[in-house]
Amino acid sequence: MRKIEGGGTLDGQGASAWGQSQCATRPYTIGLSSIQSAIVHDIHSINSKMFHFDVYNCNNVTLSHVNIIAPSDSPNTDGIHISLSSNIRVFDSNIGTGDDCISIFAGSQNVNISGVTCGPGHGISIGSLGNKPNEVVKDVHVKNCTLIATQNGMRIKTWASSNVGEATSISFEDIIMDKVNNPIIIDQHYCPSHTCSFQKSLVQIKDVTFNNIRGTSNSLVAVNFNCSSSLPCQKINLNDIKLINDNNAKPTIASCANAIGHATGIELPPSCLKPALES
Repeated sequence: MRKIEGGGTLDGQGASAWGQSQCATRPYTIGLSSIQSAIVHDIHSINSKMFHFDVYNCNNVTLSHVNIIAPSDSPNTDGIHISLSSNIRVFDSNIGTGDDCISIFAGSQNVNISGVTCGPGHGISIGSLGNKPNEVVKDVHVKNCTLIATQNGMRIKTWASSNVGEATSISFEDIIMDKVNNPIIIDQHYCPSHTCSFQKSLVQIKDVTFNNIRGTSNSLVAVNFNCSSSLPCQKINLNDIKLINDNNAKPTIASCANAIGHATGIELPPSCLKPALES
């Protein structure tokens, strides 16, 4: 079992590189590649030039009690980026950065995240998927996390014009949102450059559960399911959702496009999911 531990701080001195093009290749602070069984704990990482921790093609890796800090405007400084990896655990950590606090990318499965406080940042994200053929993420479980003033809360994203792929068996449970812009979001028209062709996404999103999600939304649309018209989101489950408008001026709303599922328990905002057709 490999270990990276201690109470020290790794300073990536990222300010010297953040002004470069976002397409420029920049170093990660810690890269874990093709590792079988490892533990990372009690590590502090600040101001990475790009990802703070990159977990690539690994199996059985645990990250705990890591503290990650970068300015909210620092580009591509994901806290923990996971790709092509399985049996990954992240717990009891604080992440504030300029991009996703945790990003779960293609080829990842059996990922468990708990006890993470995120903010600032872009939230906890699955994707983006569909840039290459057959990109799949499955068995991801996020529980008992808090997001503070982040751009997004729990997000699944696929490219606006995508290849075939899948995101399935995903759950977000016992999540607190504090002034989050997009607390619950599925975006199958993701295109940060705004130059995509916007063809229909071919990534199938299914079996996704949001359970006991509570707190405040900075936007009126607290639940946004913008799914593909060619492959609608299937089996989306909402249970006990209570997201109120931060300024209390208007009630929050839900927006659904091509999203099939059901809601139970508290529905704030009221669910807009389309029920599945009876067979």
